[in-house]
Amino acid sequence: MKNTLFMTFIAVCCSFATLEAQSIIDNNNQMKPAVVPLTRLSLFSSGVGFFEHNGTVNGAISLDVPFAFKAVNDVLKSLTINDPNSRNPMVQYPSEQTVERTLKSLKIDLSGNPSISRLLNDLKGATLDVYAPNQITGRIIGVEERNELNVTGNTTRQSYLSLFTVSGVKVIAIKEIQTFSFKDPQITADLNRALDLLLLSREHDTRTLTVVLPGSGSRNVSLSYVIPVPVWKVSYRLDLSQQLLQGWAIVDNDSDTDWNNVELSLVTGRPVSFIQNLYAPYNTDRPTVPLSIAGIAQAQQYDSGWEGTGFSDAKEVLSSRAVSEEMQMDSPMRASPATGGAFGYAPRPNAITGGTVDTTSGRQAGEQFEFTIKRPVTIARQQSAMVPLVEGTIKAEKSLVFSGTKANDGSTVNPSISAEIINTIGMKLPAGPITVYDGGNYSGDALIEFFPEQVKRIISWGDDLSVTGTVTASNSRAVTSVTVREGIMTVNRRQIYTKEYTFNNNSGTDKRLIIEHPFIGGTTLTEPKTYEERTAQLYRFVRNLPSGVTVYTVTEEVPVYERINLTQLTLNTFISYATNGEIPQHVRNALEKAVALRRNVDNAKTVQATAEAYHNRMLNEQERTRKNLEAAGRDTQQGRDYLNKLAQQDKEIDVAIEDINNAQAAVKAAQTEYDDYISTLDL
Repeated sequence: MKNTLFMTFIAVCCSFATLEAQSIIDNNNQMKPAVVPLTRLSLFSSGVGFFEHNGTVNGAISLDVPFAFKAVNDVLKSLTINDPNSRNPMVQYPSEQTVERTLKSLKIDLSGNPSISRLLNDLKGATLDVYAPNQITGRIIGVEERNELNVTGNTTRQSYLSLFTVSGVKVIAIKEIQTFSFKDPQITADLNRALDLLLLSREHDTRTLTVVLPGSGSRNVSLSYVIPVPVWKVSYRLDLSQQLLQGWAIVDNDSDTDWNNVELSLVTGRPVSFIQNLYAPYNTDRPTVPLSIAGIAQAQQYDSGWEGTGFSDAKEVLSSRAVSEEMQMDSPMRASPATGGAFGYAPRPNAITGGTVDTTSGRQAGEQFEFTIKRPVTIARQQSAMVPLVEGTIKAEKSLVFSGTKANDGSTVNPSISAEIINTIGMKLPAGPITVYDGGNYSGDALIEFFPEQVKRIISWGDDLSVTGTVTASNSRAVTSVTVREGIMTVNRRQIYTKEYTFNNNSGTDKRLIIEHPFIGGTTLTEPKTYEERTAQLYRFVRNLPSGVTVYTVTEEVPVYERINLTQLTLNTFISYATNGEIPQHVRNALEKAVALRRNVDNAKTVQATAEAYHNRMLNEQERTRKNLEAAGRDTQQGRDYLNKLAQQDKEIDVAIEDINNAQAAVKAAQTEYDDYISTLDL
């Protein structure tokens, strides 16, 4: 057996009858109740608390630990026991269905609030000692109800117990029985058990877990668990005159247990935390499988995994970790080694003054940060307390912060009274409210998010009504370059976004101003060239704001380009590019020549279209003449005239065809010249 047993709790659901069976002599010592006090408590910002009990016990003991009903699932998930001398510790508790089911399973059933008559009638055959008032011993035959007349003449029902005794059957009125007891010790034990269960069932919001430690000798034991608790809170006081920051932790004990002289730690971070329903018994459906008629499979055993899991070095790892933690606790990071802490009101000009109250010590706890109160803390049940958390000097510089996000185009906004603060205290500080004092007077309230060491944050606690600011926005485009290659003209432009911040400072003094400018994604800052700080959504510019009206301009640019296929442009569109003053002169000269060549193409196409139209018209005239000839006949004078006209029209059609051929050749030549020019342009 190892010297130290470090056992993660395995829930064992059993009745109190089993608990009594476990509470027997072990190593010649009777199992006896014990108390292991709460000594250490860590409250987490995630809404849970780590509770640790430590104490010295002797022999085999049992510990009754009550919990709120809502905390049982977390206890079953997290309970850990450390007892160096217990080979088989156990945790027992009543399940959700314990009371009704256990009452029904006992030899004496107290479920449903039974009467004495029903109770005795249900125990037929049990041996009973009855005093009515003389002692009568016998076995219960049953209980019967009889109608009787009372002194007023009314009928009432009376219960009579029938007992089988050595001298025969005796009938006794229940109302005459003064006392009775059972000869069977198991019935008596079950009666005690049932009464215990009924007493426990009255505590609807509480469940008691019994930790059974059948060890021997005097030894130190501990048990720990995680349960839901109110989130601990923090509030700060900042004195700008001294650049002094105080932090107070607000702790709530909403339990029914006093916290007496406990080591209290407050942990900030964001761990994963959840509830799983481990308390309620859960039965799963199983399929019904036909009987196997071909024999049965061989039972198998599998060795537990060990090598390669890292458990073989668990003892050394735990010892190393403990030493490391002790070293960290021996040399804590102090909030303010020089001044200690002071928490209280002081007269002006300082709202906060240094004193002698100790603050917490702090250390890194994994990815979280732990504050430990230097002296034991006592908080009575259902009470809350404020305890000093941190005190020290920080770097703080007052400023006005103007939000370009809040200021719509043309609207007037007052900048916020703010300060840039840097955490130089030496501790990671949780998020919380800050009460700000300036010149010994209360100035306002601010909020701060999680505040790591050496990180700068901005806090604001009011609006400066003596300063107003407006924002006007505009945008434009400018051509930066034009390229022409293989018939494609690419026009590169700058999309320019401009915002003008106009401020009117009526305070009569210069002020430090931080402009928060929301930038446009994909753009490049061109004016001013640099910024003091950048976040995911905005730039911050720090400026001196003199009295009167001042304008600051912020310009951003993004490149855009346009690709134009010159061969597909209409003449008018082509002319618009050739005459655009934004396009460089040498490009416009080349485009003007291309426009002239394009005009030649269009003119040639016009000549071709005219020739084709004339040809089509002549064909239509000739067709009309043929129809007239057919109507007049060839032998008539009119017919002979139509024949002459047809001959003339044939000559004109031949001329039109020749003109069309010439026009097509001219179009082809002009188009070729144009295409060759466009395709060879390289600008």
